Amino acid sequence: MSIAFTFPGQGSQAVGMGKVLADTYPEARAVFEEVDDALGQKLSDVMWNGPEADLTLTANAQPALMAVSLATMRVLESKG
Repeated sequence: MSIAFTFPGQGSQAVGMGKVLADTYPEARAVFEEVDDALGQKLSDVMWNGPEADLTLTANAQPALMAVSLATMRVLESKG
């Protein structure tokens, strides 16, 4: 049996995205920390607190969506 995952694209970002995931699962929190470190900015703060105008900028929306998708995958992997 094959398994496929489909992740959302730009336009589906929303302030607060990924916050519950990060608060619940250390694997997810680690992904957001890695992304913040790699970008040299607290993208997670923009994701979780806004403002929405900043989150919807392509330069923020694209890595934010990638971060939530990767965090989701890491949590699923950790659960087998």
